[in-house]
Amino acid sequence: MLNQPPDDAVTSEEFFNTGDDLKAYTNDLYAVLPTKSVYMDDSDSDNILGVSAADRLKGTRTVPTDRGSGGWSWGHLRRINYFLENYKRVDDAAARAQYSGIARFFRAFFYYEKVKRFGEVPWYGEVIDQDDEDLLNKARDPRALVMDSVLADINYAVDNIPAEKKLNQITKYTAFILKARIGLFEGTFRKYHDLGNHEKFLEASASAAKELIDSGAYTLYTNGGPDQAYLDLFARNNQDMTETILAVDYEFGIRTHDLAYRMTAPTQGRWGLAKDLVNSYLMNDGSPFTDQDGYETMGFYEEMQNRDPRLTQTTAGPDYSTYGSNDPEPVNLDITRTGYRVIKALPPKGPQWGSGGSYNDVILFRYAEALLIYAEAKAELGTLTQADLDISINELRDRVDMPHLNMADANANPDPYQENLYENLDQGVNKGVILEIRRERRVELMNEGLRWSDLMRWKEGQKVEDPIRGIYFSSLGAHDFNNDGDYDVYVHDGDDSGAPDEVTAKININERPLTGGTSGNLELFSGGTFEEPKDYYYPLPREDLELNDNLEQNPGWPE
Repeated sequence: MLNQPPDDAVTSEEFFNTGDDLKAYTNDLYAVLPTKSVYMDDSDSDNILGVSAADRLKGTRTVPTDRGSGGWSWGHLRRINYFLENYKRVDDAAARAQYSGIARFFRAFFYYEKVKRFGEVPWYGEVIDQDDEDLLNKARDPRALVMDSVLADINYAVDNIPAEKKLNQITKYTAFILKARIGLFEGTFRKYHDLGNHEKFLEASASAAKELIDSGAYTLYTNGGPDQAYLDLFARNNQDMTETILAVDYEFGIRTHDLAYRMTAPTQGRWGLAKDLVNSYLMNDGSPFTDQDGYETMGFYEEMQNRDPRLTQTTAGPDYSTYGSNDPEPVNLDITRTGYRVIKALPPKGPQWGSGGSYNDVILFRYAEALLIYAEAKAELGTLTQADLDISINELRDRVDMPHLNMADANANPDPYQENLYENLDQGVNKGVILEIRRERRVELMNEGLRWSDLMRWKEGQKVEDPIRGIYFSSLGAHDFNNDGDYDVYVHDGDDSGAPDEVTAKININERPLTGGTSGNLELFSGGTFEEPKDYYYPLPREDLELNDNLEQNPGWPE
C-alpha cells in the first residue's frame, strides 16, 4: 500500500510502454529548438542595426549573477537524458530506433549551442539526481570530448531516423543538415582558432551536405522567378517542402508572433541593413559593386540599379511594394535606422503588421544552407572543384539568374573589398573563392540567425569594431529615391520648413548624423570593442561558479 505511484507525475514504468509514448515524449523536446529568434539574431550582428547596438557588438557584455542566466541552463538536457535512459522499455524496435534518434538529435543540437556559446562545457550523458554530488560539481570537459560526443549523437540520428519529408518534424534530412552545420562550425572554428583536428569535422560536414544534395529530396524554391522567389520563400504564410526542411508552424488565431511589428513599428526594431552588407551584393553581371568608380558616393536610386535580385528582395528598393501588393509603398525611413529597411520575411501588409499579429511560418533549416555548407567545407579542406561549385553556389546563383562563380577567376582576383572585411582569412590558393563563398553566405542567409556564429568561427571578431553606416546623402535638402521627379526624403539640421509637400520621410542630422557633417553616410554606430580571446565566448554565471568550485570562468571574464 505504501508503494503507490505519485499523483502529480508519471513514472517511467507507467509511461514507456508503446511507440506512441515515445512519440509523445519526444514531441516535448522540440522546445530545445529556437522559434522566431532565428529572424532576430542578425540584429545583434554586423548585418543589421536596430534601435540600438547589442551588448555583444558594443563589447559591454557583463557576467550574469543568477544561476541559469545567460544560457547556462540544463533543464532540456535532463529531459533528453531521461528519455534515453528509459526508451528501451518499449518493445517496438522501429519506434525505439526512430525516437531515440530524434532524442539524440536534440542532444546534439543542445550541446552544439552550448559549445558555440561557452566553449568547454560539462558533458552529461545520464540523468543527474539531486544527490549526485560528483556529477553536480564536475568540471567542464575538454572541447574535443564534448564535440566528439555531439558528432556521435548526430551520426546516430542520421542512421536511425527514417528518411521522410515532414515540414514540422525531425527527419533524417533534418539530421543531415544539422550534422553539416555542426561540422562546418566546429571544423572552421578549430582551423581559425588553431585548436587542431579540424579536418574530421569539415569532412563530416561536407559528407552530410553531399548526402542531402544527392538524396534529391529537396530543391530550391523558384516560384515567381528570379525577381520574386527569394522574397516569396520567407514572406508567404505557409511553408512547403520544396526547399524548407524544418519550419516552425504559425497559424492565424492559434499561434502567432510579432516579427512584422518589430520590422515596421517606429518604436520597435527599426532594423536596417548595414552599408557594407549592401555593398557586398554583386552587380547582376557578376562583378563587384565596389569595383565601380564612385560607389562610395552613389545615391540610393543609383546604387540599387542592376544588382543581384536578392538585394531588393531583402531591403526595400525604389518603387517598393509590400508583399502581395502592386501599389508602391511611400518611402518610410522612420522604421529603419540605416535607411535600408528589412523586408525579408515581412508578410502582407495589414493585420499581420500589428503587435503579435504575424502568422507566417519561420524556417529553421532549408536546403540552400546545405549548398553553402558543402562549398565552404570543401574549400576549407582544399578539395573544392568547379564541379562542386556548380552543384552548390551556382545553383543559388541560377535561382536569381546571376552569373556563375568561377573558381579560377575568383582565386586569381580576390575582391579587395571583401578582403578588408575578413582580416584573418588565411593566405592560400583558395582565398579568392572562400571570400566569394562568404559573400554568398552572407547575402543568401541574411537575417536567418547565423551571422554572429560565422564571425566567431572565422575568428573575425574584430569586424564588430567597424562602424555601422547607412544610406549616403550628397547634401542637406530634398532627395528623389525613385527617380520619378518627386522628392521622397528631406535631410535637415533641425529646420524642416523647406521640405516639399510630397516628401514622406525626413532625416534630422542632429539625431542621425552624416559622416561628412552635411553630407555622407548615416553614421549610426561608431564601432564596438572586441577583446580576444575573451569575446569569442560568453561568461558563466557567478552563482554557478560559487556553487561549483570545479568550474572555471572563461578567459578574460571576471569571476
